[in-house]
Amino acid sequence: MRRFLASALCLAAFMLVSCGADETEPVSAPETTVTVSCAGDCTLASDASFSGGTFEEVLEAENDDYSYFFKNVKNIFEEDDLTIVNLEGTLSENGERADKTYAFRGKPEYTEILKSGSVEGVTLANNHSSDYGEVSLRDTKEALDKAGIKYAKDSEIARFNINGAKVAVVGLYQLDESADKLIDPVMRETRDDDLVIVEIHWGEEKAEKPSDEQIELAHKAVDMGADLVIGHHPHVLQGVEKYNGKYICYSLGNFCFGGNPNPSDTDTMIFRQTFRFREGMAANTDEYEIIPCSITSKSDNNYQPKVLEGEQKTRVEKKIIDRSEQVRQITKTENLDLKFR
Repeated sequence: MRRFLASALCLAAFMLVSCGADETEPVSAPETTVTVSCAGDCTLASDASFSGGTFEEVLEAENDDYSYFFKNVKNIFEEDDLTIVNLEGTLSENGERADKTYAFRGKPEYTEILKSGSVEGVTLANNHSSDYGEVSLRDTKEALDKAGIKYAKDSEIARFNINGAKVAVVGLYQLDESADKLIDPVMRETRDDDLVIVEIHWGEEKAEKPSDEQIELAHKAVDMGADLVIGHHPHVLQGVEKYNGKYICYSLGNFCFGGNPNPSDTDTMIFRQTFRFREGMAANTDEYEIIPCSITSKSDNNYQPKVLEGEQKTRVEKKIIDRSEQVRQITKTENLDLKFR
């Protein structure tokens, strides 16, 4: 099994010998918990062609208060042990704009937006991580390193030691099919980790249900040891599946999203799960909750996600339930009684 099993058993044996316990008395190995919150696409910039209500204009109107953007969800992220988002864009002042429809470049100091929101990890495995060339990707990594925020991209695994458990976050990119090639060697590198979270950039934009490719890759990740699989790229919510006892969120949608000042779909969610380890086993994997959110706290996009309440919360819950049922109809996996906050 994984490292925590050996550590727990060694400690239990030490306690048995050193305390002179009766050999017939069971000695409980220590338990530890890790609570993880996952959210969707965070683009901390607007395209240079945008005008009116851009991410940068909103920040200026807030007197460059970096805490503004995650203010409504910070209490949620502070309660967990690890918060992970998809950082879709660059944090750089260098490079030339790529020849593409939309490209995003925020300032390196925008890492303070993440830090002030209690975000500890990001995935950079997406189609905007080099929007201003390879130098912009290097600058982004350097800015994250300086801020103490860990990142996952391809073979670069973000690792955390949380309450004595070794946690690995893997970030893969499937739009160019590189995830297919990397998943085997990368997952082999996580065999000694206690908890493995795999985030994959995949699928089709605006698609309400996952493709066969997404499902096949998600199942493979679980079969190779992933404890949780999180998807990004469609920019809308897709369903949740339970496969071999592990949860798969096929798309969390947008979150703090500067990529569109007026998106047609503002629904999003936070997926939070607590993993309990005793004698190396990740127990009680059903200890999770889905928190329905909106990417904006106003009618237009002000880039400030908020937790939904009342009728809007109920509406998004129904959307997630319906889209999860669509997944179940395809995969024939067990029916889910989804748990919402």
